[in-house]
Amino acid sequence: MNRLVRIGALLAPAVLLFTAAARADDSLTKVAEEVNKKMVKVWGSGGLHGLPAFGTGIVVSPDGYILTANTQLLDTRDLRVHLWDGSKYHGEVVAQEPELDIALIKIGNDKDKVEDLPYFDLAEAAKRPPVDVGAGVLAFSNAFEIATRDDPVSVQHAVVTAFAKLQGRNGFYEMPFTGKVYMVDAVTNNPGAAGGALTTRKGELIGVIGRGLKNELTGTWMNYSIPVSAAVQVKQPDGKTATASMIDLLLRKNKYTKINPDSKPGEGYAAYTGIVLVAEPVDITPPYIEDVIPGSPAAAAGLKSDDLIVYVGGVSVKTIDAYKELIKHYPPNQKIQLEVRRGDMLTTIELTPTEPPKKH
Repeated sequence: MNRLVRIGALLAPAVLLFTAAARADDSLTKVAEEVNKKMVKVWGSGGLHGLPAFGTGIVVSPDGYILTANTQLLDTRDLRVHLWDGSKYHGEVVAQEPELDIALIKIGNDKDKVEDLPYFDLAEAAKRPPVDVGAGVLAFSNAFEIATRDDPVSVQHAVVTAFAKLQGRNGFYEMPFTGKVYMVDAVTNNPGAAGGALTTRKGELIGVIGRGLKNELTGTWMNYSIPVSAAVQVKQPDGKTATASMIDLLLRKNKYTKINPDSKPGEGYAAYTGIVLVAEPVDITPPYIEDVIPGSPAAAAGLKSDDLIVYVGGVSVKTIDAYKELIKHYPPNQKIQLEVRRGDMLTTIELTPTEPPKKH
């Protein structure tokens, strides 16, 4: 009898530990299920070397607004979004902020309304203080395109290893945001993961998973997320300073202006580039280069005929009109970083426009 009592006494702690572990696993399972309902899978532009045509988004309103990373994925008229229950929608990019590498997508319209979606309250999430280094977190994304339709996105457990300034690039793209980000000990920033969610173990949104970047100092790949409370000060061409934040995109939606919100339509600089674009038979003509004027800034920068201008200063330009509207905000002698598609590769070009040539 005494032996049985002693054995029972020894087994009791083990049973308690097993029960506690089972409850913890069950708790995370429920959290994962709830967060998954607020995640979407996104398909768009890509397929070139190193540029996946799939990604992730976070639902931030019940009527279909989705926060995601501001990548080349959005450079298409055929943006497709899959919800947690398998529903499929066309997505429209309504706002972009390259300084935060964040964009806002809208699904649904008057004919195909979206209502009562499970979502993260971005305003409430932005009010929370940063989580501590050493805290356990969860990362949700469609890394490696493992999910379609009603498949759940992947979930990874990680620990916050640092809350530090971001300094990174991925070859042709230098991250403009240099504020503090969450660094974690899991490999979270895989192809397709950009735009995913970093949450607490309770499922509270704390960050947006960024695109794959290498540390400029060490050359190693970084696993990071931009805090939902992040904000940057952006200097405007007129010398004024504007503040950009994720919540601004959601509040202003398609009225959000990313470059020079104080300018009036038609205003801008008359800088000279020497780029001759193709004819514009329709208003959706992409900004292909027809010719480069010899001796011009474009020629000096190495631009060529048939180059397709994809990004101007980190901002996606889908049409000639979009390119013209954006380029006019750059004054003469200010460097502009262009990404152009040349063949099946993206190439970075630094262009420095000048004062227009004097007419004789």
